[in-house]
Amino acid sequence: MNVNRRQFITSAAMASGLAFCPTEFAFPIDKITRLSKPKVVVGMNAYSLNAPLIARAMTYEDLLVYCAANGIDAVDLTGYYFLSYPIVPDDEEIYRIKRKAFLLRVDICGTGIKNDFTIPDKEQRKKEFQLVKNWILVAEKIGAPCLRIFTGNTPPDAYSRKEMLDWIVNDLKECADFAGQHGVILAVQNHNDFLKTADQVEELMKRVNSDWLGLMLNIGGFQSSDDPYKEIEQVLPYAVNWQIKESVYVNKVETATDLFKIADIIKRSTYRGFLPIETVGKDDPKEKFRSYHLEVKEAMKEITG
Repeated sequence: MNVNRRQFITSAAMASGLAFCPTEFAFPIDKITRLSKPKVVVGMNAYSLNAPLIARAMTYEDLLVYCAANGIDAVDLTGYYFLSYPIVPDDEEIYRIKRKAFLLRVDICGTGIKNDFTIPDKEQRKKEFQLVKNWILVAEKIGAPCLRIFTGNTPPDAYSRKEMLDWIVNDLKECADFAGQHGVILAVQNHNDFLKTADQVEELMKRVNSDWLGLMLNIGGFQSSDDPYKEIEQVLPYAVNWQIKESVYVNKVETATDLFKIADIIKRSTYRGFLPIETVGKDDPKEKFRSYHLEVKEAMKEITG
């Protein structure tokens, strides 16, 4: 009989008496089980330095040096900035960057691509699956625990949301199975596209129900809510990685993120993992990120490790 990880944890907990522990240790099967106090590592999403990276004024090796020099402990190396993207980089480039990160003591906390599982044409969606599959192998080689992916765009008029959700669920199940074979967790980002609300995120996670699929919790992605912090707290049990942004949307109005409120939400959870920051805007991206990084670290100082 095959027993998956969640079943094993449940059986072990019952055998050891954990089934009678306080409710803080009880989680539905579709949520991530972490029997511990919260602990985070504040890092960077490479998109924060989009301008110099896209202009080729900065390489990923330069970025790693910047991180090391500024006390940035982890970085999500977005796939777009590899010169060959969407074609995967060769092994020499992957391993050179991996070695540089190791020597500088900067964790590679993820990588990411732009895919779309809402394309109506099934053959085109197969190409999107192949893109995910190819970059799962890159994540495995470079040592990234997560690959950030997307569901896709909002439904066209010709198709119902239910139809498109069925496509997405089927594709994600297949991708998650492949990811599990390579030890990489797929992190689906809520990007105010097909996934706009916390309820929609929960519905997707419950339907796919894979140990190898989690949420890239984009705090700026809940743009139609009157209380984005409530939505963030609702989906936090599914999070395997984050995007901390300078703004959230309150009643559809862009509003400065209350970092201490985010910190309080995490403190009430059992989240343990990375907390990458993504900054945007017209100011010098290096200076802007350096400043905001310090603000986030100050807000999270009680739970950083």
